[in-house]
Amino acid sequence: MLLPLTGDSLTLDQLADIAHGDAQVSLAPEAARRVDAARAVVDEKATGDAAVYGVNTGFGALAETAIPRDQLGALQLNLLRSHAAGVGDPLPVAAVRASMALRANVLAKGFSGIRRSTLDLLIDMLNRRVHPIVPCRGSVGASGDLAPLAHLALVLVGEGAATVNGSEVMTGADALAMAGLAPTVLESKEGLALINGTQPSTAVAALAAVTGGNLARAADVAAALSIDALRGSMHPFEARIHASRPHAGQRTAAANIFALLQGSAINKSHEDCRRVQDAYSLRCAAQVHGAARDAIGFATRTIEIEANSATDNPMVFADSGEIVSGGNFHGAPVAIAADLLALAVVQFATISERRADRLVNPALSDLPPFLTTASGLQSGYMIAQVTAAALASELKTLAHPASVDTIPTSGNKEDHVSMSMGAALKAARAVEHAAHVLAVELLCACQGIDLLAPLSTSAPLQRAHAFVRSIAPMLTDDRPPSPDIVRIAAAIIDGAFVRACGAEVK
Repeated sequence: MLLPLTGDSLTLDQLADIAHGDAQVSLAPEAARRVDAARAVVDEKATGDAAVYGVNTGFGALAETAIPRDQLGALQLNLLRSHAAGVGDPLPVAAVRASMALRANVLAKGFSGIRRSTLDLLIDMLNRRVHPIVPCRGSVGASGDLAPLAHLALVLVGEGAATVNGSEVMTGADALAMAGLAPTVLESKEGLALINGTQPSTAVAALAAVTGGNLARAADVAAALSIDALRGSMHPFEARIHASRPHAGQRTAAANIFALLQGSAINKSHEDCRRVQDAYSLRCAAQVHGAARDAIGFATRTIEIEANSATDNPMVFADSGEIVSGGNFHGAPVAIAADLLALAVVQFATISERRADRLVNPALSDLPPFLTTASGLQSGYMIAQVTAAALASELKTLAHPASVDTIPTSGNKEDHVSMSMGAALKAARAVEHAAHVLAVELLCACQGIDLLAPLSTSAPLQRAHAFVRSIAPMLTDDRPPSPDIVRIAAAIIDGAFVRACGAEVK
């Protein structure tokens, strides 16, 4: 698949395909014309005497320092070297690929003033799987993600470190050579054009948002399986209830769960029971899941706007021949969206853990203790539920917002910052934890369904059950649950689990 980058049409699903799959990118012809036009403005300003930030001045608190014309290229190289101050574990390859694609997409908008040859090199690196080593810590999210982008950009000039298609780490120069590419020599403004933006934090948040959508659908399936295994009622999910409180996410979640339970022989077997109401973790699943869905929707829309936004400073306006300083590099939109995303997925995890607890507790489930027929001799899913509880508790700390913090940097020139990278990293961790909590619930719910045989669940839930059983056989003798939890969580994260459930899940 070849995706042309226009600067304004990249979706988060396409970004995920680039990050995780084989999708390649190209520069759209209209984008190439914009890039060339903006570069002409920079070349004109670079030969003039007027001070233009980032072209012939220093950076940040050194913005008033004039730079001689014969040192403008060295200024840009020094910018990359000095700003590559990141620490911590490297970003995953998927996040690096997403960062590269987003930076190329922003440069394609034609507000950065980069040469087309430099942008082409970035695109070639992405397509040939040259992946810079980018430490995850060191950005406060204004003037964008300077340190992560500097580590990324150093490889374009043959410095820094990178891998090529999963190779061992090597120098930037060796990585480019292995891929059949040559390093560039930066000219005026190009270093700044490569590092002034929110792309790494946007990339991490974007991939987390895509996963959040998969979690939302998986949570509805898990809830439906648990409701059936616990012999709960489907009536709380009738459309007429949710039409009276028409939050979009709530209505979607209710419709999913109601559709998933249709045709269940287990449900039919207790339709005349005397239970009046189910516990909140069952009866209120649509309300909780729906609120989280709506929050994820807001975060996704915000991040998708950011993915197609010019976040440079200064910005080049080719139509008027001006270069104007602004603040689009500030990551506040990304930070708040990422914080909200983390807050949302906690809802999935906390209510899921409660359903898992009900499934293993014989006083609440009317199923064998800890879902094993040899309780005492065997512990069944006792500690799997403890794992879910531990993760749910940790998720509550991850829900604390990063975006409420700020700390002055760069000699107090940058006196309000967003912490968007911290928020994005937190969101990425949150969606992974939440997927593992849902995986525990799915293990417990499917075991409950098995223990109710010969009664059977609905057709779509049978497909969900079969998928889980293709990964994790029914528990008959104690075995380590960890590998099963990890494999099911991975299938939730990449969407394979929900795809196996069928069209009933929106």
